[in-house]
Amino acid sequence: MAPNSVVVTIEKPNNFSLVELNGSESLLFPEKQKAVSPKQFTWFLFLKAQRLFTCLSWLAMAFKSMFASAKKRILLSDGSEEEPKSRGRLYRFIKAFLVISIVGLIIEIIAHFKKWNLNLMQPWEVQGLVQWSYMAWLSFRVDYIAPLVITLSKFCTVLFLIQSLDRLVMCLGCFWIKYKKLKPEIEGEAYDIEDSSSFPMVLVQIPMCNEREVYSQSISAACQLDWPKDRILIQVLDDSDDGSLQLLIQEEVSAWRQKGVNIIYRHRLIRTGYKAGNLKSAMSCDYVKDYEYVAIFDADFQPNSDFLKQTIPHFKGNPELGLVQARWSFVNKDENLLTRLQNINLCFHFEVEQQVNGVFLNFFGFNGTAGVWRIKALEESGGWLERTTVEDMDIAVRAHLNGWKFIFLNDVKVLCELPESYEAYKKQQHRWHSGPMQLFRLCLPAIVTSKISIWKKANLIFLFFLLRKLILPFYSFTLFCIILPLTMFIPEAELPIWVICYVPISMSLLNILPAPKSFPFLVPYLLFENTMSVTKFNAMISGLFQLGSAYEWVVTKKTGRSSESDLVALAERESKSSSEEKILRRHSESGLELLSKLKEEKIPLAKKRNRIYRKELALAFLLLTAAARSLLSAHGVHFYFLLFQGLSFLVMGLDLIGEQMS
Repeated sequence: MAPNSVVVTIEKPNNFSLVELNGSESLLFPEKQKAVSPKQFTWFLFLKAQRLFTCLSWLAMAFKSMFASAKKRILLSDGSEEEPKSRGRLYRFIKAFLVISIVGLIIEIIAHFKKWNLNLMQPWEVQGLVQWSYMAWLSFRVDYIAPLVITLSKFCTVLFLIQSLDRLVMCLGCFWIKYKKLKPEIEGEAYDIEDSSSFPMVLVQIPMCNEREVYSQSISAACQLDWPKDRILIQVLDDSDDGSLQLLIQEEVSAWRQKGVNIIYRHRLIRTGYKAGNLKSAMSCDYVKDYEYVAIFDADFQPNSDFLKQTIPHFKGNPELGLVQARWSFVNKDENLLTRLQNINLCFHFEVEQQVNGVFLNFFGFNGTAGVWRIKALEESGGWLERTTVEDMDIAVRAHLNGWKFIFLNDVKVLCELPESYEAYKKQQHRWHSGPMQLFRLCLPAIVTSKISIWKKANLIFLFFLLRKLILPFYSFTLFCIILPLTMFIPEAELPIWVICYVPISMSLLNILPAPKSFPFLVPYLLFENTMSVTKFNAMISGLFQLGSAYEWVVTKKTGRSSESDLVALAERESKSSSEEKILRRHSESGLELLSKLKEEKIPLAKKRNRIYRKELALAFLLLTAAARSLLSAHGVHFYFLLFQGLSFLVMGLDLIGEQMS
């Protein structure tokens, strides 16, 4: 061991002395050295091994639990109720693509280990059918397939960049609104509180259909709106086909009527046109002509008591204003991963899209609820039509073509629910993306021949419909679910890293800005959006070409959340939802008769059901196959993207996200 040296310097005014002490056994500075015994070293190795074993066992248990859950989902899934559209052309195309990819992967693995190289191999050196097939494939790929894939990938990349630029511009517009503090202002003086006749007549409509979980809270919230009782009428528009539920809703309406609320119950005998038909029937009543405005709330929406006082005054002194739209706020946004990801999307929709379009264009798509219409604007625009599944967007476009202006109030929020199951969310997204394409085919001639400015026509056709409703689902599915795995087998058409990594992450960051608390879910959100692209693409195609599933309307399943994380209130509401307690509130002969009728009807307990989605599973195996192929080419980012995207499709296909539907 080398001797230790210690240098001590003593400073004095005119004297410098240096003392040097050598040796490790110095008496002045004794130094203790710790020797590691073999026993201690052995225990150290045991500790490291124990930690490694714990980590490996945890990973093994996690994978075991995941595979057990997946196996259970497959065994208990109700395959007989799978949507017919999943067995359509798109599903068959994905299956064929998957089979070809698996065969290609097997041949590529054989070529990799045998080190076949087309450039270094002469035709007479070919041995065997597999090697000949591989060489023929390489030649055919380079001459014919690669140019087509390169052209398609460039086309989709251009669309991707255009849509990304549109999103960036909208975000800059939102920043400008925040910087300049731009927001709609109420013109003129408020209404005289002491004089109820100064308040306009307002009609409140609550359309519902089999909304057993939420009808009570929606009616309660509407009945507590702060507005003169003689200047408001609440219409409960019930399209339920369940007789017992109809009786319960009637009892709820009667209870509020006894408290002095001006409320009526309407039920259609002929239920046509879904929600549009329901609203159209309600607007045909004779007494509607006495009202100036109509506020619409879906069954799961709970407006604050001051909602009308925050929205109606914007119409005063603004005769060109046809719609005031409020923002949605979600009571269950933190319920599970699915609701968290939906919250990111909808926060961007309201904070950026609706607000920017409202401030700079005075136009946006009506959200179908939590809005107030001037009845004159509805009537002059043709009223509610039953021709599409997006009647809200339909009436908004027609009102815009007639010159009416819209206002979006980002500060006025109305509580509502997000779908908590993947099945409900998938059906909702299918309706939301097939309807706009139906509407585009129907409205295009009216847009071209309308009297609005050329700029507004261009905005409607190219931005509102084509870019955001058609191009977005087209390129997201084609580029990331078809072209990207295809390029793993066609290296000549390989996508650059900035297309699959940098730009998507940047766009996802912009999407998350309105919901900054969701930043930890950046990567899951990116994967989730690409996974949902198959549903949106299928819906867009069905709406554009008027396929059978385009007119499918399924009411979104709700749970009846009353406030964020309010599980106690949920339990209380479920315990009080029995028909006996609702009817016993009214000690009347009719209530007792109703109670006896409902006791005779035995309502079976709803059971949770598991489902599997074939398109998502087929795409999962396709992407995982492409990920395996990327390993042979030592692709870094491509491999990880395909791997995690394939796993996300697997999670969706096995319905492992969100709650199960009853």
